Amino acid sequence: MSDSSRPPVAVFDLDNTLADTAHRQRFLERRPRDWDAFFAAAPHDPPLAEGIALVRESAKECEIVYLTGRPERCRRDTLDWLAAHGLPDGAVHMRGNADRRPARRTKLEILRRLARTREVRVLVDDDELVCDDAERAGFPVLRARWAARSAELRVAQEREGRT
Repeated sequence: MSDSSRPPVAVFDLDNTLADTAHRQRFLERRPRDWDAFFAAAPHDPPLAEGIALVRESAKECEIVYLTGRPERCRRDTLDWLAAHGLPDGAVHMRGNADRRPARRTKLEILRRLARTREVRVLVDDDELVCDDAERAGFPVLRARWAARSAELRVAQEREGRT
């Protein structure tokens, strides 16, 4: 049962929703993929204007929650990036360092947990599989289609449980 005395939450993905990962895709095109380099380059992600505007607008009515498939070891860099770009404060939910489940499973689990006590006003994410599963579960979804699509990142999200 959601608590109507608290504002609803707007849930935002990071990679290719708020942060442009195009400059670090090259690390996923190698075999084996260079995950350490991929995540180490994240602090240099340029912000995506559409996502940034949307999170700021959403913060006027909602509490912001960031929901990323990035591993927990990236927390400091992620918090620093959010602060450097003046994004609203909000809880940051990250994947466990050893968690290799697909993003659609890990993210849906957290959305359901949030929905037990809060109204989830919207999920904003670029991963089509995450969006499909969230919609099937009854969550309102806005598909972030403003970043360049990457086949390598899609494979990483779904099959390798990495982001």
